[in-house]
Amino acid sequence: NYLAVPSQIIRQAVRYRSTDASLILERSINRVQLLGRVGQDPVMRQVEGRNPVTIFSLATNEMWRSGEGEMSSPGDISQKTTWHRVSIFKPGLRDVAYQYVKKGSRILVEGKLDYGEYVDKNQVRRQATTIIADSLGIN
Repeated sequence: NYLAVPSQIIRQAVRYRSTDASLILERSINRVQLLGRVGQDPVMRQVEGRNPVTIFSLATNEMWRSGEGEMSSPGDISQKTTWHRVSIFKPGLRDVAYQYVKKGSRILVEGKLDYGEYVDKNQVRRQATTIIADSLGIN
């Protein structure tokens, strides 16, 4: 129902035109929230000429009850764990994460998705999805 959309959301979706008629800029959202458990103690890395980054993995779980007609008996609970790579570049936050986030900690991570490529040690091109965190909630 389009009438129920708040006016501020509509204003954010308005297109902005530059002086070049062929270039249309739209506002968009790349925002992620994950609540899960840390897989290993964070590590801090620094590549020469770049800012340090704190990196750790985060596990999230999905659980569901199996329905009838499936191979398992009705009511069985299934679970899927998904692992996420989290990187923190933000000064201050990366240091707090490095000091206080530990393996097994339950945390809330907020940030954006980033897709990139790298070449592994066997010279194979790989794709990687990373959460670039800008906010943490440590439970």
